[in-house]
Amino acid sequence: MQRGVSGGERKRVTTGEMSFGNKLVLLMDEISTGLDSATTFDIISTQRSLAKAFGKTVVISLLQPPPEVFALFDDVILLNDGFVMYHGPRTEVLSYFEGPGFNCPPHRDVADFLVDLGTSKQYQYEIKDAPRSASEFATAFECSEIYERLRKAIHDSLNASQYEDVSERMNSMPEFNQSFWSSAATLARRQLTLFSRDRVLLSSRIVMSLALGLLNASTFYQLDEVDSQLVMDAGFVVVSFVIIGQSAQVPAFVAIRDVFKKQRRPNFFRTSSFVLATSTSQIPLAVIETLIFGSIIYWMCGFVATASGFLMFELLLFLISMVFGAWFFFLAVVCPDLNVANAISMLSDLLFSIYSGFVITKGEIPGYLIWIYWISPLTWGIRAVAVNQYTDSSFDVCTYRDVNYCEKFGMTMGEYSLSLFDVQTERYWLWLGLGYLVAAYVLFMVMAWFVLEYWCFENPPNLTLNSNSNVGTTEGLSKEDYVLAQTPKSNASQLALEVRVGIQDNQPHKHNFVPVTLAFKDLWYSVPDPTNANSSIDLLKGVSGYALPGTITALMGSSGAGKTTLVDVIAGRKTGGQIRGDIMLNGYPATDLAIRRATGCRRA
Repeated sequence: MQRGVSGGERKRVTTGEMSFGNKLVLLMDEISTGLDSATTFDIISTQRSLAKAFGKTVVISLLQPPPEVFALFDDVILLNDGFVMYHGPRTEVLSYFEGPGFNCPPHRDVADFLVDLGTSKQYQYEIKDAPRSASEFATAFECSEIYERLRKAIHDSLNASQYEDVSERMNSMPEFNQSFWSSAATLARRQLTLFSRDRVLLSSRIVMSLALGLLNASTFYQLDEVDSQLVMDAGFVVVSFVIIGQSAQVPAFVAIRDVFKKQRRPNFFRTSSFVLATSTSQIPLAVIETLIFGSIIYWMCGFVATASGFLMFELLLFLISMVFGAWFFFLAVVCPDLNVANAISMLSDLLFSIYSGFVITKGEIPGYLIWIYWISPLTWGIRAVAVNQYTDSSFDVCTYRDVNYCEKFGMTMGEYSLSLFDVQTERYWLWLGLGYLVAAYVLFMVMAWFVLEYWCFENPPNLTLNSNSNVGTTEGLSKEDYVLAQTPKSNASQLALEVRVGIQDNQPHKHNFVPVTLAFKDLWYSVPDPTNANSSIDLLKGVSGYALPGTITALMGSSGAGKTTLVDVIAGRKTGGQIRGDIMLNGYPATDLAIRRATGCRRA
């Protein structure tokens, strides 16, 4: 098996990521899940060192910590059913519970012993009459000396030196560790690094620009300038290509938003820095596509052969690319998920295209929908491309190819060609188009900033536990009895239960399922190599094994050895990559339906 990045390593990266900065309080919830005991010990030991060295307050909840990890803590808060059963020094916890009558056996870990208290498992530790429920434990704790010390420490006023220490620490802690420009530069470098590493995306976009550029240029090769329909067609195709290329960024923008949410809450950076860095990171790809696609289209299609006209054409394509990149970024941050973002982006593309003045000319658009024409960046882009072409001095003439346009139509050749599509003929509309595209870009980025800053953080749902709701009755039970709560059954289930109870106990029980033997032979799993599109990486290399019914099989290996990958492949949870080999259930090839019906996969 090929060693990869394991789930535990990803968890460690997240733990380290959230530990950055001058945070005075760290709250960590079950960070050891999926980690081995040695790694857990290293992480907790590091947090203890940080707490001691920098005066931080660290609160950690762990799932079944080993004894050496439990010994690293200074204080323990024991909760059960919403009650505080103990809150005090770790070194005094055993002696405290010996008072109510609970002794920890020598073979039992202290952490496991504490978790069992207040549950049905505490009977094994009792030596005399002792509290049963969590509320009784809480009442007993409130009468203890440890609770009195805790209450006194909380309510006693701080002395002058403590006030000065708190004031110094709180006042010296800035809201953000970096300035606006430093943070924006750091984020921009991160985005550019991610962009440069994704060589598959970069190469595919370059190939697409070349292929579609040559294909469209061959369609409009050396078009006739007199036929304004062809010029408008070429302009529409060019702008549409830019829009389609930017719409493919929506999934990436949604993924970036999720990272932003995680890192913005602890004030890693300002929202404005993130928005600026995200927009800046789009510039290299926009420049590459604009130069490749725009150059091919402009010179092969035969647009006006001037340097100023070509540079203006390239500038327009670049601005259109940036504007629609900002628009799709705004849709990605304002929509709740990727499905909604994709649907709305497609709808906006459709509306912008239909009411751009090309599919339906300006004069034919209904009055109540003309506002779409005026706000659409696509409209201003196509108009600017057409005006840049036909306001050139070579077309600003009355006679062109022996046709006197001034005498026949009362306007120059360029003005007549533009008027066929209700396009304004004045040169300043080109500059208005440039200004509108810049303003639209700024507006969309400001809108995205506003959504991320004030609306993007979802609050967790409020869950209420009703302590008075009883699943079953406890009437007639004494204090020494334990109750096993069961899920309430419907009438039909109760009837079925009564029928089954009526069966004689001496009848042998029969299995209501068929035992299954799981076997896998020569199992390979390969994924594409992100650094080389023509090669792949083998994460599983000819793995074989089996698991018998009525047994428990331990899948062991170091972190990143491929345990999770193997389980996911067997359970049919891998949606990408290539899987080879045989997976069999009772000797028969395992189909997807059989896997779903006969197996289950639960990972920490």
